[in-house]
Amino acid sequence: MSPVVHAAKLGVVRGWIEFKQMLKSPQDFGFNIVMTVIFLIVLYFQRDRMIEGTDMALAMFVLPSLLGMLVVFGGFMGAATTLTFEREDGTLLRAKATPNGMVSYLISRIISVTTYSLLSVIMLLVPGLFLIQGLADTPWTGWLMLIIIFIIGILATLPWGAVIGSVVKSTSSSFNLTMLPIGGLTAISGIFNPITSLPDWLQIIAQIFPVYWLGLGMRAALLPEAAVLAEIGESWRYLEMFGVLGIWAIAGFLIVPRLLRRMARKESGSTMEKRKQEMMSRGY
Repeated sequence: MSPVVHAAKLGVVRGWIEFKQMLKSPQDFGFNIVMTVIFLIVLYFQRDRMIEGTDMALAMFVLPSLLGMLVVFGGFMGAATTLTFEREDGTLLRAKATPNGMVSYLISRIISVTTYSLLSVIMLLVPGLFLIQGLADTPWTGWLMLIIIFIIGILATLPWGAVIGSVVKSTSSSFNLTMLPIGGLTAISGIFNPITSLPDWLQIIAQIFPVYWLGLGMRAALLPEAAVLAEIGESWRYLEMFGVLGIWAIAGFLIVPRLLRRMARKESGSTMEKRKQEMMSRGY
């Protein structure tokens, strides 16, 4: 067996083990449960509120949008914070010191981030099937579309999270550089209300980033065809959707390997010790 293939298999095993460890972590899994409960409470109060000019409940519109947002949070923030934290605690340095260790490390990150993002989507979607009338009637083509959007969403966001994680110096900086922009983009990307209710210039900005297109893709998968009337141009715009997400994915995977190699070259025992001293001086 090729050493690279063997390292990739080890990465898959390691990623799966880390996913199971996250499920046993009260801090990691507890945060996921709290956020899911908050989203379900919002959906509960929106289930009888209709979108103006339609007979569709606002909750029916918001749930698919939230699923798209969860994919962004999982892919972008999950990769950024994990990479930064493991650079600080020396995991990355240990991976660099072993044969094909970086290959194994990257595969494990992809597996753990993807499985955890999938779990977040399932945790919100399954209760939503019982809470929102009509959602369970989604045809099989809709579920297939949801799976495709999830996969391309992870591909479009995970490498950019790795880019952030490879250039910032601390976990707190990584969190701030991902949480704040995503929070702002969520507000203007039609996640909680149709984007057509926003000014035209905000609509243009939102359409540059994956948050809007992932929300649109999830809505195209799960909502009835009549719901398209609330979208820009009264169309799901599949060509633009896959085009924009594809560009983000391709650009990300072209850039991130170079940044990771550069980051790995800079890692050494002395830099890790210096980082540890800085953390101690900050009090954490």
